[in-house]
Amino acid sequence: MKHYITDANPMRPQFDALARYEAQHFAYAFEDGVATLTLNRPERKNPLSFASYAELRNLFRALGSATDVKAVVLTGAGGNFCSGGDVHEIIGPLTRMSMPELLEFTRMTGDLIKAMRLCPQPIVAAVDGICAGAGAMMALAADLRLGTAQAKTAFLFTRVGLAGADMGACALLPRLIGQGRASELLLTGRTMTAQEGLQWGFFNALHDPEALPGAAHQLARTLASGPTFAHGMTKTMLHQEWAMTLDQAIEAEAQAQAICMQTQDFKRAYDAFAAKQTPVFKGD
Repeated sequence: MKHYITDANPMRPQFDALARYEAQHFAYAFEDGVATLTLNRPERKNPLSFASYAELRNLFRALGSATDVKAVVLTGAGGNFCSGGDVHEIIGPLTRMSMPELLEFTRMTGDLIKAMRLCPQPIVAAVDGICAGAGAMMALAADLRLGTAQAKTAFLFTRVGLAGADMGACALLPRLIGQGRASELLLTGRTMTAQEGLQWGFFNALHDPEALPGAAHQLARTLASGPTFAHGMTKTMLHQEWAMTLDQAIEAEAQAQAICMQTQDFKRAYDAFAAKQTPVFKGD
């Protein structure tokens, strides 16, 4: 059975299951509650096109109501993550567009990042090789990032005559690695090495290239087997509390935790503890 994602009402995705989703512009696999999205244009280091931007945005929007997907792995094929927007398929056409057309495009790219941040499932980015431009932003928008020593991350917008302020970079990157480091990367467009990324908190861990896929999927499966409703609440609060005072955040977390205490997973955890067993969470 083939599933389609439409923009008829982007606030209300059209289906609840993504186990059998058939991607058009990247590879898609589903197993053990984990959806794996693989950017698969390895001959060009997995660049994005207008169509792949849109499909990724729509898929992450649809994850908001996908009850079967519990976690997501985002990665690239052929030893690279993503080289950003395709020079010939995106950059060239952009130079010939009008301002309204350009704004429509930049809003679409930003919508991809918003969709990643707003979907309730934890996203694990597995980054090897080149991770540049929009690819770096997708890695940044993930919840957790695993890399390799060969990972080269660059927010290179300034190197093509654009501002470093793209797809939310000026909001997300300083919160992750600090204002000074983010300013350097966004103003110079230089490459952040894997060791810098690990030391600065961009990467959660580094693995050998051959071990990276397994490590990313093991982490995703661990998250998928946990209290997924509560994981979604954690992700929501991490996103929303940026704009809150401490008092507002504490009150919001009190309400969030009270909601989680009404779930069956909370009761399962208590019953398992009392029985000296490991809880089996179901996300309800």
